[in-house]
Amino acid sequence: MQFRTQIPISKSNYPLNYNSKIVSLGSCFAENMGEKFNYFKFQNTLNPFGIIFNPVSIEKLIYRITNQFFFTEKDIFFHNERWHCYEVHSDFSDVNQKELLGKLNTVLRISLIQLFQASHLIVTFGTSWVYRNFESNAIVANCHKMPQNQFKKEILSVGTIENSIKNTFDLIKKINPNCNFIFTVSPVRHIKDGFVENQLSKAHLISAIHSILNSQQCKLNTEYFPSYEIIMDELRDYRFYAEDMLHPNQVAIDYIWKRFKETTISETAFALMDEVLTVQKSVAHKPFNPNSESHLKFEFKVKEKITKLESEYSFMKF
Repeated sequence: MQFRTQIPISKSNYPLNYNSKIVSLGSCFAENMGEKFNYFKFQNTLNPFGIIFNPVSIEKLIYRITNQFFFTEKDIFFHNERWHCYEVHSDFSDVNQKELLGKLNTVLRISLIQLFQASHLIVTFGTSWVYRNFESNAIVANCHKMPQNQFKKEILSVGTIENSIKNTFDLIKKINPNCNFIFTVSPVRHIKDGFVENQLSKAHLISAIHSILNSQQCKLNTEYFPSYEIIMDELRDYRFYAEDMLHPNQVAIDYIWKRFKETTISETAFALMDEVLTVQKSVAHKPFNPNSESHLKFEFKVKEKITKLESEYSFMKF
């Protein structure tokens, strides 16, 4: 007797393997999946400008990267004793103006190479709700705790999101025609927007993505992975959420990764993933007696495995 429904997910036409060069962009759930890629030692670049939730802000950064449109003093501002940029995450904020601009433009240069070489771009959208700065009339990626009266909150229409995704697709294809796209919607619930408003937000994202998937121009090399649907319809229980009841917990993240692996990663990579997993577990092992003969032998064997993997796969670093 089945006590849950499992979402059918088609096998990817463009599966990932250890030769793939992945760029992951988007919400905090992109970080969850990106950390899995990093754990299994795939060639993955994760959110070079930090967590970005909405499609328009992602498009704006892709435009900057592909056109090498460098950040200048007019793109940053001073608040609470730190310099910030509305287009990136607060992780970049700095007490030094020149340091901030230097970091931003260094990442901008490196990101162009990474997008140029990418075999796969994975984009996780978090929300359709955005904040528009009154002074610049521009949608911001992060408010950096500026006063609320400086922003207008609005929801992106399906058409606006669709246009933004298409622009992102076109910008990448100009520099990398062979890049494959995987779009997904974050299962994180943005309840601060409201319960109904959160569902509306996710619906706008899903509608826009599927419209793009069905378009002639973007049909090839573009796929959808149902992260949001797995949480909502397959797991469907609060025991799969963290204590805040908004973010998926580790059990849910592991399960979504399992479904992703089964459908989107080539079976030819599984054996190597198992090898990497064995090493990672060994490295994390905490011995009762670190100076014992048995543990020293164990350490030696682990180092041998690491040396072998790093010599065969130059991109792997443990």
